[in-house]
Amino acid sequence: MIRLFKHYIPHAVILLGLFDLCLLALSGELSWLFRASQIGMDPGSVAHRIGSLVLFALVVWVAMIAVGVYGAEALRSMRYAGARLLVAVSLGIIALSFIDFLLPGHTFWRSTLVYAMVLAVLLLMLNRLIVGGLLGTNAFRRRVMVLGDGARALRLKKLAEKREAGFAIVSYIGMNEGSPLIEEAIPRSAVNDLGRYVENLGISEVVLALQERRNALPLKDLLRIKTMGVHVNDFSTFLERETGRIDLDSVNPSWLIFSDGFSSGRMISSAAKRMFDILASGLLLALSLPVIIIFALLVRLDSKGPAFFRQTRVGLYGQDFELLKLRSMTLDAEENGARWADRDDPRVTRVGRFIRKFRIDELPQVWTVLMGKMSFVGPRPERPNFVHDLEEHLPFYAERHMVKPGITGWAQINYPYGASVEDARQKLEFDLYYAKNYTPFLDLLILLQTVRVILWPEGAR
Repeated sequence: MIRLFKHYIPHAVILLGLFDLCLLALSGELSWLFRASQIGMDPGSVAHRIGSLVLFALVVWVAMIAVGVYGAEALRSMRYAGARLLVAVSLGIIALSFIDFLLPGHTFWRSTLVYAMVLAVLLLMLNRLIVGGLLGTNAFRRRVMVLGDGARALRLKKLAEKREAGFAIVSYIGMNEGSPLIEEAIPRSAVNDLGRYVENLGISEVVLALQERRNALPLKDLLRIKTMGVHVNDFSTFLERETGRIDLDSVNPSWLIFSDGFSSGRMISSAAKRMFDILASGLLLALSLPVIIIFALLVRLDSKGPAFFRQTRVGLYGQDFELLKLRSMTLDAEENGARWADRDDPRVTRVGRFIRKFRIDELPQVWTVLMGKMSFVGPRPERPNFVHDLEEHLPFYAERHMVKPGITGWAQINYPYGASVEDARQKLEFDLYYAKNYTPFLDLLILLQTVRVILWPEGAR
């Protein structure tokens, strides 16, 4: 994987994305040449339209990122990828048509955009058939050796078997941990020279998957492997990189203290984040005000009670604040006390079900963002009583409050809506990853991916 602004991106995604960018520019150029030949016009030099081609490629490419074209499912399924590509290219063309309307005669011909749309979809699908097929083979995956043959090694084996995995495990070395769970593991005693063994297999990374490492690590061999240029990683760090979350089953306080992350240099990032929140929330509040008013009236007509409701949530550094949302439940929803929302919760009103599905009930939270209590991106703020219970059951839960809560976040785009302690545990792993690695780049990626969650609201309740 490549680490870009503290966030890991698989090599396969980088390679596929670069090919896509080139093909988008090519489709724009071919469409222009085709349209010029249709009307008998001199197409001119490509140098004169390079800016338009780059803008076309970038706008459509950003739309592809936003709708999840580079997600795990899209890399596995051609049908899934095709549906996402059609939506992404369509959204990109709409955006480009709007740009052409604002800057007539200086950007695009809308007639060429139609040709570019069709050609782009065909070329991008062909790219996935050819390059995507190759990326699914071990030729493009990092060759990994695992030290260990127990439960942790088994978890890595299952992770490597996924089609979107960016690594292939070529060898397991048993380190006398007890009953082996990996049948093909080679006993450490059977390998005379571990450094030479790594060199012969062309291994690029060694992962320590030992449950107990004291007096079990072959330090001399690992030192030699490291000086040979081979990466040596512990189990928790490897999982963080490959899954985009912090594995609560394996981390401990010392790992969080000494691992990379929670940088003190985020003061500038925080200032930039706040500036973006003020500008974006002010603009969005002005644009969404008519929508909020309309649905506020519908909520009042649909059920008894106020259109809006305020609720206490836990924010930055564990401090309480008031959250404002459109009411989506009946007025007596919590007369017996607060509880998790169910999948088909009878407390949700008819209008409430609709506004939850399309996240319209979240729009008034923009005011909370403008006031500085929340950010657009961050962990989901929870109720104080839920937080109290979760802090007793889940390790490191309080650490998620070291960043401002958000309307959307890394957990929200990677895990469906959670309504149990186990769901909260899964989402906490993503929240800790965000708190540890957050940068403006990761925020931008999350905001783009939120479009996918809105278009395909699998997790809304």
